[in-house]
Amino acid sequence: MSTTRYVKVLAACAAALAVTASAVTTATATAGDRDPLARFHGQDLDWHACALGEDDELGTALDAAGADCADVTVPLDYADPDGRTLTVALSRLKATDTAHRVGPLLFNDGGPAGPSLHMPLTKAEVLGDVADRFDLIGMDPRFVGRSTPLDCGWDHGSAFMRSAGSDLAAYRTEVAAARDMAERCERAHGDVLPYVTTRNTARDMDVIRAALGADTLSYLGYSYGGYLGQVYSQLFPGRTDRMVLDSANPPERYRPNLLRGAEAANDAALRAWASWTAARHGTYGLGATRQRVLATVERIADAAAEEPLRIGDTYTLDEHVLPALLVGGLASDLDARRADLAATVRVLARAADREPVEPSEALAGQLEFLLTGAGSGPSSRMAAILCGDVAERQGVASYWRAVEASRARSPLTGPMAENITPCEFWERPAEAPTVIDNDVPALLVSATGDPRTLYSGALALREQWPSARLLTVTGARQHGLYGEYGNACVDGRVNAYLRTGRLPAHDPACRA
Repeated sequence: MSTTRYVKVLAACAAALAVTASAVTTATATAGDRDPLARFHGQDLDWHACALGEDDELGTALDAAGADCADVTVPLDYADPDGRTLTVALSRLKATDTAHRVGPLLFNDGGPAGPSLHMPLTKAEVLGDVADRFDLIGMDPRFVGRSTPLDCGWDHGSAFMRSAGSDLAAYRTEVAAARDMAERCERAHGDVLPYVTTRNTARDMDVIRAALGADTLSYLGYSYGGYLGQVYSQLFPGRTDRMVLDSANPPERYRPNLLRGAEAANDAALRAWASWTAARHGTYGLGATRQRVLATVERIADAAAEEPLRIGDTYTLDEHVLPALLVGGLASDLDARRADLAATVRVLARAADREPVEPSEALAGQLEFLLTGAGSGPSSRMAAILCGDVAERQGVASYWRAVEASRARSPLTGPMAENITPCEFWERPAEAPTVIDNDVPALLVSATGDPRTLYSGALALREQWPSARLLTVTGARQHGLYGEYGNACVDGRVNAYLRTGRLPAHDPACRA
């Protein structure tokens, strides 16, 4: 998920702080100077079993696979390394092919604020024998997962996938909700919010590199993880080895409105899903043609705007949250994912007819996350990172004008893509956005129909990094490819690069 980075009104003192902090993070002491991060770089990591108790499924799975876990200590504020500290949780599957060991391969699953402690497990299979050459390192970024926690205490989990609604009155409720979210975060965590940023996560990565005793990091990042990899390479030149950025956008497209600019791609994905579903009308009963399926979706949206849909005895789904369920199901053209969305729409269609319905287990989980405090923590952390990086104040009225302009083109996705976010009411970022002006050898992976991070963004990043190569998956509407899409060509190309460290001579392509 991705965003245009800009902060045009930073005060001179904030700019000075950014320069100071950036200088600190290089962690390279000049002759005769003390390394201000020496105690963090030289720390001994206490590797131990991962399970936190009998009910800890992730920890138990990591232990069963032979992984171990540790907490690395990092500064809250890298401009004040002698001040308050945090812990960042790590997992590790050690290399077994010591004769060909490359070093650590660090994972990030995107988000922003996606936990990644699990990734040595989920990626070991697709890596195959390549996994034997790396220490596979999962990291829950600062304030995420098992790292030092952050939760703003919201009563929902849908901060950045909300729709402005059908009219100005509905939009005004969104303005109030966005302001409330920002104020709750400030009350709960105002002392740490300035440090919940991508730049500081990148700095944590370099502490991890040093604590692991490595000169360089190899890296695999998805979506937002691609942006994190770019920031790391900029702040710490020469510290990267093999880099794979899957479904990544260039930095200028990193912004709080995660879907802005991707409306047309999501509309195309919706039409493609409708065609797939129409061909299975006997199973789902949503319409025998694409147009009839789309009409069903429109009918559901209209019903939710008129009166929230009742799902079971627990959930009511209004026009602000309903689109998140629909658009959220469009990130993949795999049959299983399309079937999940069709099953959800079938339930919603009955609810739109005001029939009593019960959610499936999967749908109940989605609704619990979106509509209750169960999603507060992950959504709070996403807000803290996005707003801490690029708090975007453009005026309350301007969002509504953009919503109305986009609604005519994209009735479902436009009011989501242009809606106001908590970042409108956030404190200004403590540092200026990272300017990416380097050139790093990396393998970029992108699908031509990715509805989240557009293929045009991958092309732009490839142009900015001439030393990189772009692996294109033609004809795919898929966000997240390596080890996610089941495409042997993609998996083989990435593994070949990770095995040898040699990029292809030219930009390769795989078919969906």
